[in-house]
Amino acid sequence: MAENNPLEAFRLALAGATRAISHEPEVELGYSADAAVQSGKTVKVPMPGRTLPADQVAEARGAADAFALRLRLHDAALHNRNAPSEPVARAVFDAVEQARVEALGSKGMEGITANLATALEARMRADPIARARSREEVPLSTAIGLMVRERLTGQKVPERAKAGLEMVREWVEEKAGADLDGLNLALDDQKAFAQLATKMLQDLQLMSADMPPEYEPEEGDEEDEGEDQNEGETDDEREGDGAGPQDQMDVRAEADQGESDEQDEGEAERDSMAEEEGGLGDDAEEGAAPARPNRPFSDLSPQFDYQAYTTKYDEVVEAAELCDDEELTRLRAYLDQQLTHLQGAVTKLANRLQRRLMAQQSRSWDFDQEEGLLDAARLARVVVNPTLSLSYKIERDIEFRDTVVTLLIDNSGSMRGRPISIAAISADIMARTLERCGVKTEILGFTTRAWKGGQSREAWLQAGRPPMPGRLNDLRHIVYKQADDPWRRARKNLGLMMREGLLKENIDGEALLWAHSRLIARPEERRILMVISDGAPVDDSTLSVNSGSYLEKHLRQVIHWIENRSPVQLVAIGIGHDVTRYYQRAVTIMDAEQLGGTMVGQLADLFDEAA
Repeated sequence: MAENNPLEAFRLALAGATRAISHEPEVELGYSADAAVQSGKTVKVPMPGRTLPADQVAEARGAADAFALRLRLHDAALHNRNAPSEPVARAVFDAVEQARVEALGSKGMEGITANLATALEARMRADPIARARSREEVPLSTAIGLMVRERLTGQKVPERAKAGLEMVREWVEEKAGADLDGLNLALDDQKAFAQLATKMLQDLQLMSADMPPEYEPEEGDEEDEGEDQNEGETDDEREGDGAGPQDQMDVRAEADQGESDEQDEGEAERDSMAEEEGGLGDDAEEGAAPARPNRPFSDLSPQFDYQAYTTKYDEVVEAAELCDDEELTRLRAYLDQQLTHLQGAVTKLANRLQRRLMAQQSRSWDFDQEEGLLDAARLARVVVNPTLSLSYKIERDIEFRDTVVTLLIDNSGSMRGRPISIAAISADIMARTLERCGVKTEILGFTTRAWKGGQSREAWLQAGRPPMPGRLNDLRHIVYKQADDPWRRARKNLGLMMREGLLKENIDGEALLWAHSRLIARPEERRILMVISDGAPVDDSTLSVNSGSYLEKHLRQVIHWIENRSPVQLVAIGIGHDVTRYYQRAVTIMDAEQLGGTMVGQLADLFDEAA
């Protein structure tokens, strides 16, 4: 078969080469129409055309080689222990480590070197450094990663990135030129290399000099567990669009160190390091995911103000309005086909939840009472011994309040692939199960209408780019199932999550407020909001013109308000990303296939507490 199909022969050859380079026989190689991604030992690279154009073949090879070298030469646990918590510093630290891995792995291998160079050229096409027009727009993670690559391999910087790199090169060389020269001395020692990289970050004033260069979380720390398992995170992703806005914030701080708000923010971060004693978990794997920071609550300034430049182009839309009925049917069939083997396992867990909920709603009685309903089962005693008094029973009050559950699903690009498929089928089965138990369920999704800003950004550009405009993208909030709709009517809608091009960027804070407002308007006594996400809010358009933590700060404010002042019970599930830093009640899973069981467990715990 492969002999007659050149594309299939190429795929088989590339899969074998990836396993050989990584020294991992269990590596699975897949293909995607989007950016290259890695999740554990599963690697997806761009699919070349049927005619196997040379540039596309080299790009696929380069992406596969980069992931293979990372699996072979990178210790994720060691990396996380040494990584700084400040997001800009973390993005640079990750990019520098990826440069080390690629430089070390490509030594003496001209084919790998050429493939990595082609893949880098492809990444630069989408990186903010290629379109930067000022120093503030240059992402430091990309720039410093390229400078380290230049030092370690002697290879030239891609043409697309030259202009952007030159805007910050002089500043980086002045601050940390000696540090860059010293990195080559520890190329094959990740621990020593990480210490040198930390010194470089301190000299660049991207992290505090009194921050310990090597942090060892306490044994049993939940955050450490999340970090150790997130071995699939790729620095290719962090070198993407999302790192730029955060780096831009830092460059502004360097240019004007007198801004008190940024100084206060830095002090809050240093204070929080001592309080949290925790490392930073790796980011989500799927999709072209930018860096997704996790910052402590002490980062949140009470004076922080969030705004949207315009809400004119936002939309709340029913799922059925985004595509026709025929396509919805096809997408739903595709979803069922993808997860046939998983549906049985999740259904068993859902049935277990149903039994627990029904048990709480079943009638129970107190017997041998002085008054109440006559207990016919005990009449025989009176017949046998007439001196005994009649026995009565009283039905106990059932404390199972009317309940509504909202499932709010992150529809961002980083959820693409198995995470969004499993989220959709799990939500489908949960809705069906809860409906049997008399619990109404609403299923919502959130994303944006465009990548890197839509009509909102266009309006901002036409207005002359006023500074600090706030949120700068068009929201798209999707209603897959309303609480009062029966499951059978909304079943097909969940297939929409499989639609190519639907999943874009995520602005979590406003999505939480939207879902919360819908819950508050409900008449039920108990309201539960379950958020399923794979990381922090990221919108390149917004973060490129505001501070790098703008969206995250707003998310923390919203969560804090709901958890402390709202009657809504809030619970979150993070897929491959530590959300326990955001939510008081949260759980992080490292494999999307755990999602169904985790949803069941979290809901069961909430109902058990109420009971």
